[in-house]
Amino acid sequence: MQLLFDFFPIVAFFAAYKFYGMNVATGVIIVASVLQVGVHWLRTRSVNKMHVISAVLIIIFGSITLYLQNRLYIQWKPTILYWLFSAVALGSEFFADKPIIQRMMNHAIDMDARSWRSLNRMWAGFFLVMGFVNLYVVYNYDENTWVNFKLFGFLGLTFLFVLAQGFWMHSRVTHTPDSTDDKGVPVSPKGED
Repeated sequence: MQLLFDFFPIVAFFAAYKFYGMNVATGVIIVASVLQVGVHWLRTRSVNKMHVISAVLIIIFGSITLYLQNRLYIQWKPTILYWLFSAVALGSEFFADKPIIQRMMNHAIDMDARSWRSLNRMWAGFFLVMGFVNLYVVYNYDENTWVNFKLFGFLGLTFLFVLAQGFWMHSRVTHTPDSTDDKGVPVSPKGED
């Protein structure tokens, strides 16, 4: 359910584009992004930073697109967002005590520091490449192909990357945080004594 919620603005954009074209779809994604942030806040009384960053970029690039009637601005938005995520991931290694991917996932997975840095760099590289892939599609294919790729291509590539990361992490996990007590002694799962 969370995945559907995360992709709500993109799905709304895709549907609006198919029925009404780029200008309406751009307006729809602006509204959908604001709704996404608002609904998340109403449900959790907190904001999802990734939703907020994406919404701000959508509002900026979408507004410019509508004002200038130039679709390239909204088409550049995914690239800017991916490159921003890449920069944050890499920067977190130098300006924070832990890589950002570790801060996001260490509640569920325990790996050594080297593995966390490697995973963080893989995500930074993935976001960097995805930004270039978006530009490649924008400048080498028609608008309809870009819209289809924005939904199906990005989603598919992200799914494959996450799947590969799962296998990679599985070979490096030392233990799950819930599998030991406070002294590091293994604890059997509930109901298995």
